[in-house]
Amino acid sequence: MEYEFLNNFNERMKRVGAYALLYKNSMQKTTWKKFGFENFDEQTNIIFAVLLYVMEQSLKDEPCTLDDIGSFVDDLNMSYLKKTLTYEDCKDLADFIVNTVLCDDGNAMYFNGYDFSEKEYQAINISFLNNEIIYLEDTVRRTSFKLSNDGYSLLLSTLEMEANMRLTIHEFIFKMHLDKQSYDKAVEDVKNIFNLIRIQLQKMQEAVLKIKQNALSYSVQEYKNLMDENLSSLETTKNKFDSYKNHVRERIIEFEEQDINIKKLDEEELDKLNYLKIIEMYLSRAIEEQQKLLKAHFDLKDVYAKELEDLSQMSLIKRFNIRKDLYDLVLEDAGQLEDIHYFLAPLFRKKVRKSYNISKAIQYQKTIRKKEAEDDVEMLSFDEEDWESEQQRLRKEKLNKYKHSLQVILSLATERGAISLHEISSIVSEKKELLEKLIPTIEIFREIIIELLKNKSVNVQELREEKTQYTEELAPQFQLNETVLDIVEESPELGDITHIIASKLSSKEKVKFREVSSKDGMVKVVTCSDILFEVKRGIKHGI
Repeated sequence: MEYEFLNNFNERMKRVGAYALLYKNSMQKTTWKKFGFENFDEQTNIIFAVLLYVMEQSLKDEPCTLDDIGSFVDDLNMSYLKKTLTYEDCKDLADFIVNTVLCDDGNAMYFNGYDFSEKEYQAINISFLNNEIIYLEDTVRRTSFKLSNDGYSLLLSTLEMEANMRLTIHEFIFKMHLDKQSYDKAVEDVKNIFNLIRIQLQKMQEAVLKIKQNALSYSVQEYKNLMDENLSSLETTKNKFDSYKNHVRERIIEFEEQDINIKKLDEEELDKLNYLKIIEMYLSRAIEEQQKLLKAHFDLKDVYAKELEDLSQMSLIKRFNIRKDLYDLVLEDAGQLEDIHYFLAPLFRKKVRKSYNISKAIQYQKTIRKKEAEDDVEMLSFDEEDWESEQQRLRKEKLNKYKHSLQVILSLATERGAISLHEISSIVSEKKELLEKLIPTIEIFREIIIELLKNKSVNVQELREEKTQYTEELAPQFQLNETVLDIVEESPELGDITHIIASKLSSKEKVKFREVSSKDGMVKVVTCSDILFEVKRGIKHGI
Protein backbone atom coordinates (compact mmCIF):
# COMPACT_ATOMS: atom_id res chain seq x y z
CA MET A 1 0.00 0.00 0.00
CA GLU A 2 1.42 3.41 -0.99
CA TYR A 3 1.00 6.53 1.11
CA GLU A 4 1.51 9.59 -1.08
CA PHE A 5 1.40 11.89 1.92
CA LEU A 6 4.76 10.41 3.03
CA ASN A 7 6.49 11.75 -0.08
CA ASN A 8 9.41 14.08 0.78
CA PHE A 9 9.13 12.95 4.40
CA ASN A 10 12.89 13.34 4.88
CA GLU A 11 12.60 17.01 3.81
CA ARG A 12 10.03 17.54 6.56
CA MET A 13 12.34 15.79 9.01
CA LYS A 14 15.13 18.20 8.06
CA ARG A 15 12.98 21.07 9.35
CA VAL A 16 11.95 19.10 12.42
CA GLY A 17 15.55 18.03 12.98
CA ALA A 18 16.68 21.66 13.14
CA TYR A 19 14.45 22.20 16.19
CA ALA A 20 15.37 18.82 17.66
CA LEU A 21 19.13 19.46 17.48
CA LEU A 22 18.69 22.97 18.84
CA TYR A 23 16.81 21.69 21.89
CA LYS A 24 19.18 18.75 22.29
CA ASN A 25 22.18 21.11 22.51
CA SER A 26 20.30 23.40 24.91
CA MET A 27 18.40 21.14 27.30
CA GLN A 28 20.02 19.77 30.44
CA LYS A 29 23.01 22.12 30.13
CA THR A 30 23.95 23.22 33.64
CA THR A 31 25.69 26.31 32.20
CA TRP A 32 22.30 28.02 31.90
CA LYS A 33 21.97 28.15 35.71
CA LYS A 34 25.21 30.10 35.89
CA PHE A 35 23.53 32.91 33.94
CA GLY A 36 20.19 32.66 35.76
CA PHE A 37 18.25 30.99 32.90
CA GLU A 38 16.80 27.94 34.65
CA ASN A 39 13.48 27.89 32.82
CA PHE A 40 13.39 26.11 29.44
CA ASP A 41 11.12 28.80 28.04
CA GLU A 42 13.63 31.54 28.93
CA GLN A 43 16.48 29.58 27.34
CA THR A 44 14.55 29.11 24.07
CA ASN A 45 13.60 32.78 23.89
CA ILE A 46 17.16 34.07 24.30
CA ILE A 47 18.45 31.53 21.71
CA PHE A 48 16.00 32.71 19.07
CA ALA A 49 16.62 36.35 19.95
CA VAL A 50 20.33 35.80 19.22
CA LEU A 51 19.47 33.99 15.97
CA LEU A 52 17.30 36.91 14.86
CA TYR A 53 20.11 39.36 15.62
CA VAL A 54 22.55 37.30 13.52
CA MET A 55 19.98 37.20 10.69
CA GLU A 56 19.53 40.97 10.81
CA GLN A 57 23.30 41.50 10.60
CA SER A 58 23.53 38.96 7.76
CA LEU A 59 20.82 40.72 5.76
CA LYS A 60 22.54 44.06 6.24
CA ASP A 61 25.84 42.40 5.29
CA GLU A 62 27.50 43.82 8.39
CA PRO A 63 30.06 42.15 10.73
CA CYS A 64 28.64 39.97 13.50
CA THR A 65 31.40 39.02 15.94
CA LEU A 66 31.04 37.52 19.42
CA ASP A 67 31.63 41.00 20.84
CA ASP A 68 28.68 42.32 18.79
CA ILE A 69 26.44 39.48 19.95
CA GLY A 70 27.60 40.00 23.55
CA SER A 71 26.67 43.71 23.34
CA PHE A 72 23.27 42.76 21.94
CA VAL A 73 22.65 40.29 24.81
CA ASP A 74 23.75 42.95 27.31
CA ASP A 75 21.26 45.47 25.82
CA LEU A 76 18.48 42.87 25.95
CA ASN A 77 19.27 42.10 29.57
CA MET A 78 19.41 45.73 30.66
CA SER A 79 16.24 46.74 28.81
CA TYR A 80 14.03 43.66 29.16
CA LEU A 81 15.33 40.53 30.90
CA LYS A 82 16.71 42.21 34.04
CA LYS A 83 19.07 39.37 34.99
CA THR A 84 21.90 40.08 37.41
CA LEU A 85 24.56 39.83 34.72
CA THR A 86 27.59 41.99 34.09
CA TYR A 87 28.80 42.89 30.60
CA GLU A 88 31.42 40.13 30.78
CA ASP A 89 28.73 37.63 31.81
CA CYS A 90 26.69 38.64 28.77
CA LYS A 91 29.71 38.07 26.52
CA ASP A 92 30.20 34.62 28.08
CA LEU A 93 26.49 33.88 27.58
CA ALA A 94 26.76 34.91 23.90
CA ASP A 95 29.81 32.66 23.50
CA PHE A 96 27.90 29.73 25.09
CA ILE A 97 24.83 30.23 22.86
CA VAL A 98 26.85 30.55 19.64
CA ASN A 99 29.58 27.95 20.13
CA THR A 100 27.82 25.33 22.28
CA VAL A 101 24.10 25.57 21.48
CA LEU A 102 24.18 26.65 17.83
CA CYS A 103 27.49 25.12 16.73
CA ASP A 104 27.74 22.10 19.11
CA ASP A 105 31.35 23.02 19.99
CA GLY A 106 32.43 22.71 16.37
CA ASN A 107 31.05 19.18 15.80
CA ALA A 108 29.07 18.37 12.67
CA MET A 109 25.38 17.98 13.53
CA TYR A 110 23.24 15.25 11.98
CA PHE A 111 19.62 14.16 12.34
CA ASN A 112 18.42 10.82 11.01
CA GLY A 113 15.32 11.24 8.85
CA TYR A 114 13.51 8.25 7.38
CA ASP A 115 13.27 8.25 3.57
CA PHE A 116 10.21 6.14 2.65
CA SER A 117 11.22 6.04 -1.03
CA GLU A 118 14.61 4.49 -0.14
CA LYS A 119 13.22 2.55 2.86
CA GLU A 120 16.07 3.59 5.15
CA TYR A 121 17.21 6.31 7.51
CA GLN A 122 19.36 9.03 6.04
CA ALA A 123 21.74 11.25 7.99
CA ILE A 124 20.70 14.87 7.40
CA ASN A 125 23.40 17.46 8.03
CA ILE A 126 22.13 20.60 9.75
CA SER A 127 24.09 23.76 10.57
CA PHE A 128 22.70 27.04 11.80
CA LEU A 129 25.66 29.39 11.35
CA ASN A 130 28.50 30.02 8.94
CA ASN A 131 31.61 31.94 9.91
CA GLU A 132 34.28 33.90 8.09
CA ILE A 133 37.45 35.76 9.04
CA ILE A 134 37.22 39.55 8.77
CA TYR A 135 39.62 42.37 9.57
CA LEU A 136 38.30 45.31 11.55
CA GLU A 137 40.12 48.59 10.87
CA ASP A 138 42.41 46.59 8.53
CA THR A 139 44.40 45.14 11.41
CA VAL A 140 42.20 43.38 13.99
CA ARG A 141 41.36 39.80 12.98
CA ARG A 142 37.93 38.54 14.07
CA THR A 143 35.47 35.75 13.34
CA SER A 144 32.16 37.00 11.96
CA PHE A 145 29.02 34.83 11.99
CA LYS A 146 26.25 34.62 9.36
CA LEU A 147 23.12 32.54 9.13
CA SER A 148 23.36 29.42 6.96
CA ASN A 149 20.55 28.20 4.70
CA ASP A 150 19.32 25.97 7.53
CA GLY A 151 19.39 28.96 9.89
CA TYR A 152 17.29 31.02 7.51
CA SER A 153 14.86 28.13 7.05
CA LEU A 154 14.53 27.72 10.80
CA LEU A 155 13.79 31.37 11.47
CA LEU A 156 11.57 31.99 8.48
CA SER A 157 9.53 28.88 9.28
CA THR A 158 8.62 30.44 12.64
CA LEU A 159 6.77 33.24 10.86
CA GLU A 160 6.74 32.53 7.13
CA MET A 161 5.54 29.86 4.71
CA GLU A 162 7.23 27.41 2.33
CA ALA A 163 10.28 28.76 0.51
CA ASN A 164 8.84 28.46 -3.00
CA MET A 165 5.71 30.42 -1.97
CA ARG A 166 7.18 33.14 0.26
CA LEU A 167 8.01 35.72 -2.36
CA THR A 168 4.78 35.19 -4.30
CA ILE A 169 2.57 35.47 -1.21
CA HIS A 170 4.45 38.51 0.15
CA GLU A 171 4.17 40.20 -3.24
CA PHE A 172 0.41 39.46 -3.30
CA ILE A 173 -0.09 40.87 0.22
CA PHE A 174 2.01 43.94 -0.66
CA LYS A 175 -0.13 44.60 -3.75
CA MET A 176 -3.31 44.25 -1.69
CA HIS A 177 -2.11 46.75 0.94
CA LEU A 178 -0.94 49.11 -1.81
CA ASP A 179 -4.37 49.02 -3.47
CA LYS A 180 -6.11 49.62 -0.14
CA GLN A 181 -3.67 52.49 0.58
CA SER A 182 -2.56 50.79 3.80
CA TYR A 183 0.92 52.15 3.26
CA ASP A 184 2.16 51.47 6.80
CA LYS A 185 1.53 47.74 6.28
CA ALA A 186 2.88 47.91 2.74
CA VAL A 187 6.20 49.17 4.15
CA GLU A 188 6.62 45.99 6.21
CA ASP A 189 5.65 43.88 3.20
CA VAL A 190 8.20 45.50 0.89
CA LYS A 191 10.90 45.11 3.56
CA ASN A 192 10.12 41.39 3.76
CA ILE A 193 10.25 41.10 -0.03
CA PHE A 194 13.62 42.86 -0.12
CA ASN A 195 14.95 40.57 2.64
CA LEU A 196 13.80 37.46 0.75
CA ILE A 197 15.63 38.59 -2.38
CA ARG A 198 18.76 39.30 -0.30
CA ILE A 199 18.52 35.83 1.26
CA GLN A 200 18.23 34.28 -2.19
CA LEU A 201 21.29 36.23 -3.36
CA GLN A 202 23.30 35.11 -0.34
CA LYS A 203 22.29 31.50 -0.97
CA MET A 204 23.61 31.83 -4.52
CA GLN A 205 26.90 33.30 -3.29
CA GLU A 206 27.32 30.57 -0.66
CA ALA A 207 26.58 27.92 -3.30
CA VAL A 208 29.33 29.37 -5.54
CA LEU A 209 31.79 29.27 -2.62
CA LYS A 210 30.80 25.70 -1.70
CA ILE A 211 31.21 24.53 -5.31
CA LYS A 212 34.65 26.17 -5.55
CA GLN A 213 35.73 24.41 -2.35
CA ASN A 214 34.48 20.99 -3.44
CA ALA A 215 32.06 20.52 -6.33
CA LEU A 216 31.40 16.92 -5.28
CA SER A 217 29.86 18.11 -2.00
CA TYR A 218 27.19 19.99 -3.95
CA SER A 219 24.69 17.57 -5.47
CA VAL A 220 22.95 18.00 -8.80
CA GLN A 221 19.59 18.01 -7.00
CA GLU A 222 20.70 20.90 -4.76
CA TYR A 223 21.87 22.78 -7.84
CA LYS A 224 18.56 22.14 -9.64
CA ASN A 225 16.46 23.21 -6.64
CA LEU A 226 18.45 26.42 -6.18
CA MET A 227 18.30 27.32 -9.87
CA ASP A 228 14.54 26.65 -9.99
CA GLU A 229 14.02 28.76 -6.88
CA ASN A 230 16.16 31.51 -8.35
CA LEU A 231 14.27 31.50 -11.65
CA SER A 232 11.01 31.63 -9.72
CA SER A 233 12.23 34.71 -7.83
CA LEU A 234 13.34 36.42 -11.03
CA GLU A 235 10.08 35.59 -12.77
CA THR A 236 8.06 37.01 -9.87
CA THR A 237 9.97 40.28 -9.70
CA LYS A 238 10.80 40.81 -13.37
CA ASN A 239 8.07 43.24 -14.45
CA LYS A 240 5.93 43.74 -11.38
CA PHE A 241 8.38 45.80 -9.33
CA ASP A 242 8.79 48.39 -12.08
CA SER A 243 5.01 48.85 -12.27
CA TYR A 244 4.79 49.08 -8.47
CA LYS A 245 7.55 51.67 -8.42
CA ASN A 246 5.83 53.75 -11.12
CA HIS A 247 2.52 53.57 -9.24
CA VAL A 248 4.17 54.66 -5.98
CA ARG A 249 6.00 57.47 -7.79
CA GLU A 250 2.69 58.76 -9.18
CA ARG A 251 1.09 58.69 -5.72
CA ILE A 252 4.05 60.63 -4.26
CA ILE A 253 3.73 63.28 -6.99
CA GLU A 254 -0.01 63.57 -6.29
CA PHE A 255 0.58 64.18 -2.57
CA GLU A 256 3.38 66.67 -3.23
CA GLU A 257 1.34 68.64 -5.79
CA GLN A 258 -1.62 68.68 -3.41
CA ASP A 259 0.62 69.99 -0.64
CA ILE A 260 1.89 72.81 -2.89
CA ASN A 261 -1.14 73.81 -4.94
CA ILE A 262 -4.31 72.83 -3.10
CA LYS A 263 -3.93 72.61 0.64
CA LYS A 264 -1.45 71.67 3.28
CA LEU A 265 -1.35 67.95 3.98
CA ASP A 266 -2.65 66.87 7.36
CA GLU A 267 -0.69 64.58 9.66
CA GLU A 268 -2.20 61.36 8.31
CA GLU A 269 -1.44 62.35 4.69
CA LEU A 270 2.11 63.31 5.63
CA ASP A 271 2.57 59.87 7.16
CA LYS A 272 1.30 58.28 3.96
CA LEU A 273 3.72 60.38 1.92
CA ASN A 274 6.63 59.28 4.12
CA TYR A 275 5.55 55.65 3.87
CA LEU A 276 5.35 55.95 0.07
CA LYS A 277 8.90 57.34 -0.08
CA ILE A 278 10.14 54.42 2.04
CA ILE A 279 8.32 51.98 -0.23
CA GLU A 280 9.86 53.62 -3.31
CA MET A 281 13.34 53.35 -1.79
CA TYR A 282 12.93 49.63 -0.99
CA LEU A 283 11.48 48.92 -4.43
CA SER A 284 14.52 50.56 -6.02
CA ARG A 285 16.84 48.49 -3.83
CA ALA A 286 14.86 45.33 -4.62
CA ILE A 287 15.24 45.97 -8.36
CA GLU A 288 19.01 46.42 -7.86
CA GLU A 289 19.17 43.16 -5.91
CA GLN A 290 17.24 41.50 -8.72
CA GLN A 291 19.99 42.49 -11.19
CA LYS A 292 22.62 41.07 -8.83
CA LEU A 293 20.54 37.90 -8.54
CA LEU A 294 20.43 37.56 -12.31
CA LYS A 295 24.23 37.95 -12.51
CA ALA A 296 24.69 35.43 -9.67
CA HIS A 297 22.43 33.02 -11.57
CA PHE A 298 24.77 32.96 -14.58
CA ASP A 299 27.89 32.99 -12.37
CA LEU A 300 26.65 29.86 -10.59
CA LYS A 301 26.07 28.10 -13.91
CA ASP A 302 29.56 29.00 -15.16
CA VAL A 303 31.31 28.02 -11.91
CA TYR A 304 29.49 24.69 -11.60
CA ALA A 305 30.21 23.78 -15.23
CA LYS A 306 33.89 24.73 -14.90
CA GLU A 307 34.39 22.84 -11.62
CA LEU A 308 32.76 19.69 -13.02
CA GLU A 309 34.95 19.95 -16.12
CA ASP A 310 38.04 20.32 -13.95
CA LEU A 311 36.99 17.29 -11.89
CA SER A 312 36.73 15.21 -15.06
CA GLN A 313 40.41 15.97 -15.70
CA MET A 314 41.51 15.01 -12.20
CA SER A 315 42.93 11.71 -13.45
CA LEU A 316 45.58 13.69 -15.33
CA ILE A 317 46.72 15.55 -12.20
CA LYS A 318 49.44 14.16 -9.97
CA ARG A 319 48.74 14.86 -6.30
CA PHE A 320 51.39 14.87 -3.58
CA ASN A 321 51.38 14.49 0.15
CA ILE A 322 53.41 17.56 1.17
CA ARG A 323 54.67 16.04 4.43
CA LYS A 324 55.49 12.60 3.04
CA ASP A 325 56.76 13.55 -0.42
CA LEU A 326 58.50 16.83 0.46
CA TYR A 327 59.12 17.67 4.13
CA ASP A 328 60.22 14.20 5.30
CA LEU A 329 62.54 13.70 2.32
CA VAL A 330 64.18 17.09 2.84
CA LEU A 331 64.61 16.45 6.56
CA GLU A 332 66.32 13.13 5.79
CA ASP A 333 68.64 14.62 3.17
CA ALA A 334 69.00 18.41 2.77
CA GLY A 335 70.70 17.80 -0.58
CA GLN A 336 67.25 17.07 -2.01
CA LEU A 337 66.65 20.84 -2.06
CA GLU A 338 68.76 21.04 -5.24
CA ASP A 339 65.87 19.40 -7.15
CA ILE A 340 63.07 21.34 -5.44
CA HIS A 341 62.34 23.22 -8.68
CA TYR A 342 60.98 19.99 -10.23
CA PHE A 343 58.35 19.90 -7.49
CA LEU A 344 57.49 23.60 -7.50
CA ALA A 345 57.56 24.29 -11.25
CA PRO A 346 53.87 23.36 -11.90
CA LEU A 347 52.75 25.93 -9.31
CA PHE A 348 54.00 28.78 -11.49
CA ARG A 349 52.20 27.82 -14.70
CA LYS A 350 49.13 29.94 -14.08
CA LYS A 351 47.10 30.96 -17.12
CA VAL A 352 47.76 34.51 -18.25
CA ARG A 353 44.72 36.73 -17.71
CA LYS A 354 43.81 38.46 -20.94
CA SER A 355 41.87 41.68 -21.27
CA TYR A 356 40.68 43.58 -24.31
CA ASN A 357 41.58 47.28 -24.33
CA ILE A 358 38.93 48.97 -26.46
CA SER A 359 40.85 52.28 -26.48
CA LYS A 360 43.76 50.57 -28.27
CA ALA A 361 41.38 49.19 -30.89
CA ILE A 362 40.31 52.66 -32.07
CA GLN A 363 43.69 54.33 -31.59
CA TYR A 364 45.58 55.39 -34.74
CA GLN A 365 48.47 52.99 -35.38
CA LYS A 366 51.65 54.36 -36.92
CA THR A 367 53.51 52.32 -39.54
CA ILE A 368 56.74 51.41 -37.77
CA ARG A 369 57.24 47.73 -38.61
CA LYS A 370 58.70 48.45 -42.07
CA LYS A 371 61.39 50.70 -40.64
CA GLU A 372 62.21 48.12 -37.94
CA ALA A 373 62.54 45.43 -40.63
CA GLU A 374 64.93 47.65 -42.64
CA ASP A 375 67.02 48.29 -39.54
CA ASP A 376 67.22 44.55 -38.92
CA VAL A 377 68.49 43.96 -42.47
CA GLU A 378 71.21 46.54 -42.02
CA MET A 379 72.33 45.20 -38.64
CA LEU A 380 72.21 41.44 -39.31
CA SER A 381 74.64 39.65 -41.58
CA PHE A 382 75.25 35.89 -41.91
CA ASP A 383 76.39 33.27 -44.39
CA GLU A 384 73.38 31.50 -45.91
CA GLU A 385 75.34 28.27 -46.47
CA ASP A 386 76.45 28.11 -42.84
CA TRP A 387 72.89 28.67 -41.69
CA GLU A 388 71.56 25.95 -44.01
CA SER A 389 74.17 23.47 -42.85
CA GLU A 390 73.35 24.26 -39.22
CA GLN A 391 69.65 23.61 -39.87
CA GLN A 392 70.57 20.33 -41.58
CA ARG A 393 72.64 19.29 -38.57
CA LEU A 394 69.77 20.03 -36.17
CA ARG A 395 67.32 18.00 -38.27
CA LYS A 396 69.72 15.04 -38.31
CA GLU A 397 70.16 15.22 -34.55
CA LYS A 398 66.39 15.18 -34.11
CA LEU A 399 66.08 12.25 -36.54
CA ASN A 400 68.67 10.31 -34.52
CA LYS A 401 66.54 10.80 -31.42
CA TYR A 402 63.57 9.24 -33.24
CA LYS A 403 65.79 6.35 -34.37
CA HIS A 404 67.23 5.64 -30.89
CA SER A 405 63.78 5.73 -29.31
CA LEU A 406 62.30 3.28 -31.83
CA GLN A 407 65.41 1.10 -31.56
CA VAL A 408 64.89 0.68 -27.80
CA ILE A 409 61.31 -0.50 -28.37
CA LEU A 410 62.35 -2.96 -31.12
CA SER A 411 65.32 -4.32 -29.12
CA LEU A 412 63.18 -5.02 -26.03
CA ALA A 413 60.41 -6.54 -28.17
CA THR A 414 62.91 -8.73 -30.09
CA GLU A 415 64.31 -10.23 -26.89
CA ARG A 416 60.86 -11.48 -25.78
CA GLY A 417 58.97 -11.70 -29.06
CA ALA A 418 56.30 -9.39 -27.60
CA ILE A 419 56.38 -6.76 -24.88
CA SER A 420 53.86 -4.31 -23.46
CA LEU A 421 54.43 -0.64 -22.78
CA HIS A 422 53.86 -1.34 -19.07
CA GLU A 423 56.72 -3.87 -19.08
CA ILE A 424 58.94 -1.41 -20.94
CA SER A 425 58.23 1.27 -18.29
CA SER A 426 59.27 -1.17 -15.54
CA ILE A 427 62.56 -1.88 -17.33
CA VAL A 428 63.56 1.68 -18.19
CA SER A 429 62.52 3.10 -14.78
CA GLU A 430 65.60 1.42 -13.30
CA LYS A 431 67.91 2.61 -16.10
CA LYS A 432 67.95 6.37 -16.53
CA GLU A 433 70.09 6.31 -19.71
CA LEU A 434 67.70 3.85 -21.37
CA LEU A 435 64.73 6.05 -20.34
CA GLU A 436 66.38 9.09 -21.94
CA LYS A 437 66.89 7.15 -25.19
CA LEU A 438 63.30 5.85 -25.16
CA ILE A 439 61.79 9.27 -24.40
CA PRO A 440 64.23 12.01 -25.50
CA THR A 441 61.23 14.37 -25.41
CA ILE A 442 57.54 13.73 -24.80
CA GLU A 443 56.66 15.03 -28.26
CA ILE A 444 59.04 12.63 -30.09
CA PHE A 445 57.83 9.62 -28.08
CA ARG A 446 54.19 10.54 -28.69
CA GLU A 447 54.75 10.84 -32.45
CA ILE A 448 56.45 7.42 -32.65
CA ILE A 449 53.64 5.70 -30.71
CA ILE A 450 50.95 7.38 -32.83
CA GLU A 451 52.68 6.32 -36.07
CA LEU A 452 53.04 2.70 -34.87
CA LEU A 453 49.37 2.52 -33.87
CA LYS A 454 48.28 4.20 -37.10
CA ASN A 455 50.18 1.67 -39.25
CA LYS A 456 49.27 -1.27 -36.94
CA SER A 457 51.58 -3.65 -38.86
CA VAL A 458 54.89 -2.91 -40.63
CA ASN A 459 56.12 -5.44 -43.24
CA VAL A 460 59.90 -5.02 -43.39
CA GLN A 461 60.32 -7.14 -46.56
CA GLU A 462 57.84 -4.97 -48.48
CA LEU A 463 59.66 -1.85 -47.32
CA ARG A 464 62.93 -3.20 -48.72
CA GLU A 465 61.32 -3.89 -52.07
CA GLU A 466 59.79 -0.42 -52.22
CA LYS A 467 63.13 1.16 -51.42
CA THR A 468 64.81 -0.55 -54.37
CA GLN A 469 62.17 0.90 -56.71
CA TYR A 470 62.28 4.49 -55.41
CA THR A 471 65.52 6.37 -54.99
CA GLU A 472 64.09 9.82 -54.23
CA GLU A 473 66.20 11.70 -51.72
CA LEU A 474 64.19 13.56 -49.07
CA ALA A 475 65.13 16.15 -46.47
CA PRO A 476 65.93 14.54 -43.08
CA GLN A 477 62.61 14.16 -41.26
CA PHE A 478 60.87 11.37 -39.36
CA GLN A 479 59.23 8.71 -41.52
CA LEU A 480 58.32 5.50 -39.71
CA ASN A 481 59.06 3.19 -42.64
CA GLU A 482 62.41 4.84 -43.42
CA THR A 483 63.47 4.79 -39.78
CA VAL A 484 62.52 1.11 -39.32
CA LEU A 485 64.59 0.16 -42.42
CA ASP A 486 67.60 2.14 -41.18
CA ILE A 487 67.44 0.45 -37.77
CA VAL A 488 67.08 -3.08 -39.23
CA GLU A 489 69.95 -2.57 -41.68
CA GLU A 490 72.30 -0.87 -39.21
CA SER A 491 71.68 -3.21 -36.23
CA PRO A 492 72.86 -6.83 -36.80
CA GLU A 493 70.85 -8.15 -33.85
CA LEU A 494 67.65 -6.76 -35.44
CA GLY A 495 68.38 -7.76 -39.03
CA ASP A 496 66.01 -10.77 -39.04
CA ILE A 497 62.87 -8.75 -38.17
CA THR A 498 60.12 -9.37 -40.73
CA HIS A 499 57.01 -7.81 -39.12
CA ILE A 500 56.35 -5.22 -36.41
CA ILE A 501 52.82 -5.14 -34.92
CA ALA A 502 51.47 -2.54 -32.44
CA SER A 503 48.03 -2.82 -30.79
CA LYS A 504 46.22 -1.30 -27.81
CA LEU A 505 45.56 -3.51 -24.79
CA SER A 506 42.15 -3.51 -23.10
CA SER A 507 43.69 -3.07 -19.65
CA LYS A 508 42.30 -0.05 -17.80
CA GLU A 509 45.57 0.43 -15.92
CA LYS A 510 47.49 3.46 -17.18
CA VAL A 511 51.22 3.37 -17.91
CA LYS A 512 53.29 6.15 -16.33
CA PHE A 513 56.78 7.41 -17.16
CA ARG A 514 58.14 9.78 -14.54
CA GLU A 515 60.70 12.58 -14.82
CA VAL A 516 60.65 12.89 -18.60
CA SER A 517 61.33 16.13 -20.47
CA SER A 518 59.23 18.01 -22.99
CA LYS A 519 60.66 20.08 -25.85
CA ASP A 520 60.38 23.25 -23.73
CA GLY A 521 62.49 21.73 -20.95
CA MET A 522 59.67 21.07 -18.46
CA VAL A 523 59.90 17.85 -16.43
CA LYS A 524 56.57 16.01 -16.49
CA VAL A 525 54.84 12.70 -15.82
CA VAL A 526 53.57 10.93 -18.98
CA THR A 527 50.38 8.88 -18.60
CA CYS A 528 49.14 6.75 -21.51
CA SER A 529 47.23 3.57 -22.37
CA ASP A 530 49.01 0.23 -22.43
CA ILE A 531 50.21 -0.97 -25.86
CA LEU A 532 51.55 -4.37 -27.01
CA PHE A 533 54.53 -4.47 -29.40
CA GLU A 534 55.06 -7.78 -31.29
CA VAL A 535 58.07 -8.63 -33.46
CA LYS A 536 58.19 -11.53 -35.90
CA ARG A 537 61.59 -12.82 -36.98
CA GLY A 538 62.81 -14.81 -39.98
CA ILE A 539 66.02 -15.27 -42.01
CA LYS A 540 68.35 -12.28 -41.96
CA HIS A 541 68.26 -10.21 -45.12
CA GLY A 542 71.10 -11.06 -47.46
CA ILE A 543 72.00 -14.32 -45.68
